[in-house]
Amino acid sequence: MAKITLKGNPIKTIGKLPEIGKKAPKFKLVKTDLSTTKLKEFKGKKVLLNITPSIDTGICANSMRKFNEAASEFKDTVILHVSKDLPFAHSRFCAAEGISNVIPLSDFVKGKFGKRYGVTIKNGPMKGLLSRAVVVVNEEGLVTYTEQVPEIAQEPDYEAALEALK
Repeated sequence: MAKITLKGNPIKTIGKLPEIGKKAPKFKLVKTDLSTTKLKEFKGKKVLLNITPSIDTGICANSMRKFNEAASEFKDTVILHVSKDLPFAHSRFCAAEGISNVIPLSDFVKGKFGKRYGVTIKNGPMKGLLSRAVVVVNEEGLVTYTEQVPEIAQEPDYEAALEALK
């Protein structure tokens, strides 16, 4: 279980991020058109998972914007934004912000992604949402980088995450 904070107050997640060098856990998430997608659909590409509590917070929105800007620099790479937001919220945000290089995905149906990746918040006011984290998976499906952001009100280390895609 990861110990993180929300504005200095301790909270916990149900587990830990996947281990570097190990196979990334499978997932099935909902896209903005309500269809589903799985990790195996991105085989042969590098995948950056930008995991956030909710697109309706400033830091989460900013991380989607920053990764969207950077996405065009990377060949054979897909950037996925994962939260428990409804697909309608993702769609609204992407349309309003002109987001086209990041695929927003929702874990709202069963919450299995949060459990498999160890990012479901276990206690506190955000209980049940996903913690802020970044996971990079290589073309073979192996985890090559992880960051569990220690303070939910803090942005991820964009530079390190993007460097992991090179």
